[in-house]
Amino acid sequence: MDYEKSLEDLEEALFGLREENKTVPIIVEGDKDIEALRKLDITGEIIRFNVGLSIPDFCDMISQKYKNIILLTDWDRKGGYLCSTIKKNLESRVGCNTRYREIFAKRSMIRTLEGLPSWLETLRKKIR
Repeated sequence: MDYEKSLEDLEEALFGLREENKTVPIIVEGDKDIEALRKLDITGEIIRFNVGLSIPDFCDMISQKYKNIILLTDWDRKGGYLCSTIKKNLESRVGCNTRYREIFAKRSMIRTLEGLPSWLETLRKKIR
């Protein structure tokens, strides 16, 4: 793995995510994901999926409030299922950006969003 290229791509994606999140909310799975994004200086609106609603009810709520969202579920099996199911439920109602999730999955050796801050720190140490 090219650590420098991975770090560069991840930091570039985080910059884009910070900018886009100024106007577009991010949907994550849980509280630890929100904490991880805050550690990475993501300051915009973050919506937690696990609020006790079914996926269709959650998607109905989202479609009533937003035209676009950023889907940032984990890139493990459960996160992949949630991402595709939420995206399918929002189809033709809300624009779903999964680009950041794809970059994080491709450029890190972790499987969860909550591990991203420590993975970035690990990359920085390996490069030094």
